[in-house]
Amino acid sequence: MRDEAGKSDMVRRSLKSVWHPCTQMQHHQTVPLVAVSHGRGAWLYDADGRRYLDAISSWWVNLFGHANPRINAQLKDQLDKLEHAMLAGFTHEPVIRLSECLAARTGNALGHCFYASDGASAVEIALKMSFHSWRNAGHGAKQEFICLKGSYHGETIGALAVTDVALFRDAYGPLLRQAHVVMSPDARGALPGESAADVARRAAAALESLLQQRAGHIAALIVEPLVQCATGMAMHDPVYLALARALCDRYQVHLIFDEIAVGCGRSGTFFASEQAPASGADGAPVWPDLLCLSKGISGGYLPLSLVMATEAIYQAFYDADVTRGFLHSHSYTGNPLACRAALATLEIFEQDDVLNANRRRAQRITAALRPLAAHERVRDFRQRGMIWAFDAALDDPAAAAGFSQRFFAEALANELLLRPIGRTVYLMPPYILDDGECDLLAARTAAVFESVMAHA
Repeated sequence: MRDEAGKSDMVRRSLKSVWHPCTQMQHHQTVPLVAVSHGRGAWLYDADGRRYLDAISSWWVNLFGHANPRINAQLKDQLDKLEHAMLAGFTHEPVIRLSECLAARTGNALGHCFYASDGASAVEIALKMSFHSWRNAGHGAKQEFICLKGSYHGETIGALAVTDVALFRDAYGPLLRQAHVVMSPDARGALPGESAADVARRAAAALESLLQQRAGHIAALIVEPLVQCATGMAMHDPVYLALARALCDRYQVHLIFDEIAVGCGRSGTFFASEQAPASGADGAPVWPDLLCLSKGISGGYLPLSLVMATEAIYQAFYDADVTRGFLHSHSYTGNPLACRAALATLEIFEQDDVLNANRRRAQRITAALRPLAAHERVRDFRQRGMIWAFDAALDDPAAAAGFSQRFFAEALANELLLRPIGRTVYLMPPYILDDGECDLLAARTAAVFESVMAHA
């Protein structure tokens, strides 16, 4: 039902009652607010029956499509058994099985999963675990953290302290602890003649320079491996992860991998860290001391996050003294429904050989995007796993300022949900696109870009 101004009743009510996230609400006077009615597969449908290909997986969470019948079935089964029970002093089968499955995927290098509800909370947990474990080990001076230039790790107070995106951070600066910000290995920063690996080595050298000065005070380095997503899909060579691991070992600093966005197959392997070149004589994979997961782990169904820890960190808290324990909690920690959705998601990975299927899917999308990649106003076309990104060449500051909103609106008019980050256009679709949908996504992204740039 629409009123005289052309807004659906759902939109009108939402604008009156809902404060939407990451949004300047006044912009919705002109920027369309989409009233979603239902989802099916890779598509969202609005209240007027229009459809939109969910090309960003609803903020990077929806891996296997909306209303996936296999995930639905497991949730319905769990709903009749146990919807929730507190995890302090209690346990249940879904949280045990999920923890075992994830630990097995690391060869049990990581385990002891600690659960929360969202990515920022997982980052807060990892930071607190690092600091507290050092304190328990008699190194109470290690209270500082390192993050990469342009890093994003969430918008709670602790997570903002290791976030280097001014838009999110600056307003809350007086509330935050200051972190050390070191050079990003972003391959776009290559000097003439440099490769992406050269940039990574230069960034690692800058990291070592800081560690030489402050290692006795630094608890951990936090890195979003392979792709720094919210800063504009900044991609780096995997060698940086191996170099960072070696440096953290040498200077006795914890390494935290924030795989909230890049984990669960998004980067091409289940964990992004699996792509780091093996280090050591035994050829063992590079694993962090703490690993954060969220977003895709529940298939986009229910809020769920977790931190996986090494045995050494877990043992630092294992004591009869309550004050040496990790006294952190969330009311919905290890929610059985969310854990069951995650188990269903992991089953689909195994049963459908998703990682190999995604490699074929990625090849098709990349091939279909080649004409766009060659566009004279496209800069730094890049791809990692099921992530594609490119930067729009915009010299006029005014055109650059409005690019994201114009692109978003034009994409909706072309049945696409795409939400650029500044002048960076990115695609992070669900892992279920068929050939026709892959080709449609590429062709319409190119058409939207052409249309928007014609007026920029």
